[in-house]
Amino acid sequence: MQEKTEESPVLYEVVRATALITLNRPHKRNAISQGLLAGLYDSLEKAQADPAVRAIILTGAGESFCAGLDLSRLATDNLMDPRGDGRDLMDIRPLIKKPIIGAINGHAITGGMELALNCDFLIASEKASFADTHAKIGIHPGWGMSQLLHRAVGLAMAKQMSFTCKFVDAKKALEMGLVNEVVPQEKLLDRCLEIADDIAKTNAPVFEIIKQCIEDGANMTFADALQRERDGFNAFLSQSGALKK
Repeated sequence: MQEKTEESPVLYEVVRATALITLNRPHKRNAISQGLLAGLYDSLEKAQADPAVRAIILTGAGESFCAGLDLSRLATDNLMDPRGDGRDLMDIRPLIKKPIIGAINGHAITGGMELALNCDFLIASEKASFADTHAKIGIHPGWGMSQLLHRAVGLAMAKQMSFTCKFVDAKKALEMGLVNEVVPQEKLLDRCLEIADDIAKTNAPVFEIIKQCIEDGANMTFADALQRERDGFNAFLSQSGALKK
């Protein structure tokens, strides 16, 4: 099954059991506009609602993943409520239970890096690079940079990136733990689809439980997170016993 909207700031395509979402303003290095955000949110919700989709890949058209805010639209676009429904990325992201793989094909800068950090994990091409330039250009972070970056790379490294606004290349990003893998540019989507295919082979209900345990546990004490897992396992055993009867 394949589905595309060509004249759109965001493209949506289903490949096997994977929704491929492509930021599609290559002439602007996929800079964030109201239309791009609305298309992204629509696409994420569409993938979540489709029972045939098991994973999501987010990438960019052209040579950039996303160059951050389109500054020419800053005074005119509604970036915190792009669809007029009162919801922005921080409201929508928790509702997406399917894993999002970030296929970082080029620059992921500031707001674009925030979009990347909202993925479950990142696979980068050798041409990828990352920077948080909020402090340099004088824009307040709004999509998780101050909290997601240090959870990915550690507090001290996050401070260095955000304080200096310097770019980090793909090799350094791998060393830091910001990305999981670095692959040649021409193999990026194939590798991400391979990972998505592996996810599609798992038991869907148990996969969702494990994903939720990991994510919720990151915000619990170690003891509480272990107890949550134990409680879930006991419930699983009880249900399995009932099924056997």
